[in-house]
Amino acid sequence: MKVKRIIVIFISIVLLLGFLEYKGLIWHNSLFAMKYKVRGLDVSHYQGDIDWRTVANTRKYQFVYMKATEGNDFTDDTYQKNWDHAKANGLLVGAYHFFSARSSGEQQADHFISVVDSDEASLPPVIDIEIALTHDVAVIQHELKAMSDKLEAAYKKKPIFYVTYDTYNTYTASGFESYDIWIRDIVKHPSLQDKRGWLLWQYCNRGHVAGIDAYVDINVFKGDQAAFDARFKG
Repeated sequence: MKVKRIIVIFISIVLLLGFLEYKGLIWHNSLFAMKYKVRGLDVSHYQGDIDWRTVANTRKYQFVYMKATEGNDFTDDTYQKNWDHAKANGLLVGAYHFFSARSSGEQQADHFISVVDSDEASLPPVIDIEIALTHDVAVIQHELKAMSDKLEAAYKKKPIFYVTYDTYNTYTASGFESYDIWIRDIVKHPSLQDKRGWLLWQYCNRGHVAGIDAYVDINVFKGDQAAFDARFKG
């Protein structure tokens, strides 16, 4: 009887923890991310109207990336407002582009440049690579290089690649060794197959943040405050 009771209690606790994690009220990956003190968010129109003053007043987040563009013709309609208001409230801002295999890298770079103003005080541009794994690798690598070269020339900063393990292994592990990596791993501490280092880590995709009504992605910088300031504020 005692054993049965212990089992019931254990199952109840597991179910409760699972429910709380599903709701974003707790996140097991937070334990792995705890040692990284510099944190940031990434947002898009999916987060709706954000109260950036409230976000900034939490004093938990130092930087934010907002979606600006996708492909060669889509512009996120919350981008400019998010950029202006987040920056006005003291957050370090940056813009990301959702890469598409349906248009050339140069076309996508031109679209991004037409939307995102050059700002020396901002974070480097990010190319978000979440495409299917069935494309011709050489073609995708060529288009990524064309886009990143054009962005670097325009903003005087080498773009960062946001990747999953699949897109990293397929498209960017080889040929892009000089690029900083922003890795998505919402299950565990990140580890790239070739032991390559990462710069940013998206460890949570269901975060609760005051001032944002929807779930939001939470990220950390691999380094301490001094390293972050030297890299992005120097």
